[in-house]
Amino acid sequence: MNRADLDGARRAPLAPGQDLADLRLLHLADSALPIGSLAHSLGLESLEAAGILQVSGLADFFRGYLEEAGLVEAVFCRAAFRLVNAGPEQFSSERWRGLNEHLAARKPARESRAASATLGHNFLLTVLALGEFPVLSEALAAARRPPAMAIHHGPAFGLVSGALGFDEDRAVLAWLHQTAANLVSACQRLLPLGQTKAARILWNLKGTMIETAERSAACALDDACCFMPLLDWGAMEHPALSTRLFVS
Repeated sequence: MNRADLDGARRAPLAPGQDLADLRLLHLADSALPIGSLAHSLGLESLEAAGILQVSGLADFFRGYLEEAGLVEAVFCRAAFRLVNAGPEQFSSERWRGLNEHLAARKPARESRAASATLGHNFLLTVLALGEFPVLSEALAAARRPPAMAIHHGPAFGLVSGALGFDEDRAVLAWLHQTAANLVSACQRLLPLGQTKAARILWNLKGTMIETAERSAACALDDACCFMPLLDWGAMEHPALSTRLFVS
C-alpha cells in the first residue's frame, strides 16, 4: 500500500460539501467575527466588581453556566435550526417570531436581553453580507415588521446553521463553545487569568459542552429553564458600575 492509499484509509470519507460546511461553521463561531461579542461580559463584570467571581472558581462557574443558561440557549438554537432544516419553503415567520419572544421571556435582566438581541441582529446582518440567503432575508424582514421584535443570538445562530446546511449537533456544539470562549475571554480582561490557565479551563469544559448539547436534543422548548439568579443580578447591576470595560 502506498502513501496515498494509507492517507485515504486513515481519513473517513465525508459527505459532499462537508469540508466546506465545517470551515464555514468554524468561521461563524469564531470570536473574531465582527458582531461585537468581545464587548459583552453578560453580567460577569458586575460579579468581578463585587468580589464574587474569582479565578479559583471559574471552572465550576462555567460548568454551571453551560448546564443552566447554556442548555436553554442550545434548546432554542436547535429549534431555530429546525425551522429551515426541512427546506426554505417550510420556514414560518410566525414560528420564528414566537421562538425569539419565548427566549426573551426567559431573560429577566433587561441588559442580558439587550445584549443577546444586539449580537443576534449583528450576526444575521453579518451573514447576509456574505452571500444571498433568501430565508435569512425573510427572517430579518419578519423581525422588522410591526411590532418589531428582537433577534436573539442563539436562535440566529441556529437559523443560519440550518439555512447553510450545517450538521445540527455540530452547530449546537459550536454555539456552546463560542459562548464559553467569549466569556472566558472576558474574564481574562477582568481577572488575573493568564492565557495558559484560560486555555485549560476551556479545554476541560468540552465534556460539559457535549453533555449539554446531548441534553438539549431531548429537551422540549417548554421545559427549557435556567436558574442562575446571581448572573441575572450581575446583569441588572452592570449599568450602575462606576467604571465599565463592557457594554453588558
